[in-house]
Amino acid sequence: MRMRFTANARRVTVALTVVAGLALGSAACGGGGDDDAKKPQNSSSASTSGGSQPNPQEGESAAPIAELKGPSGLLLQITSAVRDSGGFITVNGDLKNDSGTEAVIPSALSGNETEIINNGLSLGGATLVDSKSKKRYYVLRDTEGRPLTTTGFSTLKAGETIDVFLQFPAPPASSTEVTFQLPLFPSAVIKISG
Repeated sequence: MRMRFTANARRVTVALTVVAGLALGSAACGGGGDDDAKKPQNSSSASTSGGSQPNPQEGESAAPIAELKGPSGLLLQITSAVRDSGGFITVNGDLKNDSGTEAVIPSALSGNETEIINNGLSLGGATLVDSKSKKRYYVLRDTEGRPLTTTGFSTLKAGETIDVFLQFPAPPASSTEVTFQLPLFPSAVIKISG
């Protein structure tokens, strides 16, 4: 019971941090005053079984920039990879159970690092590979060792989709494409924006 409460508290904390950061970033970007017209389009379609808040980059790209098919009918659609001025890249996407039955999320997606595994199921095993500078970038962690990625999901019902995010250190500005890797999924080259 305590572990479940802790996992829920962590999810809420991470989600609030991401939402607050994105709200601050969008306020800094300014707008043409048409933000009110866009509000009805947003929905609170976050899964009740866990996961992150709705994707803050919704509507930026109709088609995913990469689509990876994994085990048990899991489908990861990467919708954006955005470089920010703080030296990070945030990868956003959707993880969907594309099968007709409930899918159990494999623990291998968390990777094999003890510190990340101790924080529960996540996408902490993901990496970005910059072949241009010949470097591999791992999911960032907070000061308590928790991965800066969607956490706390263990199953997806048939057809269920959750919004996911992963945050990495940014490669040099000259690198505009990286290879996204997640255990049990094929690799995909993704373009960095921003």
